[in-house]
Amino acid sequence: MHWLLEPLQYGFMLRGLAAALTVGLTCAIIGCFVVLRGMAFYGDALAHAILPGVAIGYLLGHGDRRPLFWWGMAAALLSAFGIGTLSRRTRIKQDTAIGVTFAAMFALGIALISTVRDYSLDLTHFLFGDVLSVGGSDLLLIVLFSLLVIALVFLFYKEFLLLSFDPVYARTVRLPWRLLDTLLLALIALTIMVSLQTVGIALMVAMLVTPAAGAWLLCSRLPTMMLLSGVLAAVSSICGLYLSYYAGIASGPSIVLVATAGFGLCWLLATLRRRGIATRVKKNPA
Repeated sequence: MHWLLEPLQYGFMLRGLAAALTVGLTCAIIGCFVVLRGMAFYGDALAHAILPGVAIGYLLGHGDRRPLFWWGMAAALLSAFGIGTLSRRTRIKQDTAIGVTFAAMFALGIALISTVRDYSLDLTHFLFGDVLSVGGSDLLLIVLFSLLVIALVFLFYKEFLLLSFDPVYARTVRLPWRLLDTLLLALIALTIMVSLQTVGIALMVAMLVTPAAGAWLLCSRLPTMMLLSGVLAAVSSICGLYLSYYAGIASGPSIVLVATAGFGLCWLLATLRRRGIATRVKKNPA
């Protein structure tokens, strides 16, 4: 038990564990809708589109990390609303709108960062994550906005469910689908922002998609999928953090690697279950 308890004697490990669990559960819940609606590319694009906000916060704060969260959130929401507006009010399809917005915002972020002489060490943890550097104020923001996202998801659960499985019927019954669609995009943007320091920009889409995709392979109902996705995300966060501590590797990649291993296990179980069903059908065709 010593290896299990040793990391918990450090305050940064306790804060990192709390942040990783909170972010993992939030990503798992909102990620179910991302997987069901085929929005993985949107999540990846939005994760990269917050870069100019992070760069502006860094420049205006003269290296202070506190403004980065708010400027990054502003960039994420602006990108989300921009994608929604382009796809609804022009002839451009959503994937094209995502590509245009993603490329423009990412290029702007790189241009702004390139004006800083020494940015590699200061901004690296935002690209690849550094959950062990989460402070008390950072943790508070992560928890508050995660609770907001989760509360709104369950408040509009039935509406999001209908939009995900039968968008045509949702429009037929005069559901405010445009408003709800914009709200879902905003919730994905908020989730990406609160997850920034945990897994970073480069790996954000993995935590948003991988646990939910693994759960989707094994579940046929959304509540069960959300529950299993949350379990996978929580286990990935805990095991990944311990792997980071003992192996001396970055926390973000280690969490994502464990999540990917969990997805592989789900895929294996789903394959074995399908083969088992097929075998029973062959033995008992009647």
